[in-house]
Amino acid sequence: MKEYINTGNKDTRSGFGAGLLEAGKMDPNVVALCADLVGSLKMDAFAAEFPDRFYECGIAEANMIGLSAGLALSGKIPFAGSFASFATGRVYDQIRQAVAYSHTNVKICASHAGITLGEDGATHQIMEDIGLMRMLPGLTVINPCDYNQTKAATIAIAKHNGPVYLRFGRPSVPNFTPENQSFEIGKAIKLADGNDVTIIATGHLVWEAIQAGIELEKAGISADILNIHTIKPLDKNAVLESASRTKAVVIAEEHLIAGGLGEAVSDFLSGNYPVFTEHVAVDDRFGQSGEPSELMKAYNLGSADIIKAVQRVLSKK
Repeated sequence: MKEYINTGNKDTRSGFGAGLLEAGKMDPNVVALCADLVGSLKMDAFAAEFPDRFYECGIAEANMIGLSAGLALSGKIPFAGSFASFATGRVYDQIRQAVAYSHTNVKICASHAGITLGEDGATHQIMEDIGLMRMLPGLTVINPCDYNQTKAATIAIAKHNGPVYLRFGRPSVPNFTPENQSFEIGKAIKLADGNDVTIIATGHLVWEAIQAGIELEKAGISADILNIHTIKPLDKNAVLESASRTKAVVIAEEHLIAGGLGEAVSDFLSGNYPVFTEHVAVDDRFGQSGEPSELMKAYNLGSADIIKAVQRVLSKK
């Protein structure tokens, strides 16, 4: 299995901040809006560099989405930032009507997603956001895995014409993808070649999938590992190619089983190449307050849990 080196833990929200600043330098039409969370979303560098292109909307997320849609209709490329809980659940109606239905070129950028938000607890630990966003027609959903990939994704969506949901997080996680990578929306990245099982992962669980693959290889099990950074549109060709060879699939994500990547993959495979699948995700539970590492363990979202899921799915082949 190919070796992936962690060059140092970094938070993906900082990758977003760096990418936003770069996108702003590349295109004068890029503007940024925030709902009183500039520091938390690392949008301060953009605000300092381009004060006339930054809009502080205050704690008024619905207004921020409406303003973003208006700016998009005037030819701007708005990046609207808030916590994932507020950027999706609180303003779902505005996103549905003003962004998705109207197909405005708005980039909804959501930090502090999933269980690894940590101590803020269940009210802020949204784990249904991917499901909410991927159900909206025409809306692209992206969930990068580390700092470098989040930076690259942010730059890429500025060039993409259409509404996008970009999901990232607060905790520092391993940074292992190439520094100056080219990010292709809708194109999965194969991290390892194997014939026994396919591990499909997204976001923070991509690194966990790599660690699981290393341990599985020691046990004589070869895993095909896919980094699905774009959940919608799903790279169906990559999923089908791998699943048709291994005939066993494990999907890992920091999200509820319902509505997430696992559901998207299972739905596609059931109609095209039915195989046994297992899910490493949160099963019908809200979050709770705790350290991110503690919560990952409590909710069974680590590399050891991926290994157990692989063992279960292989027993069914």
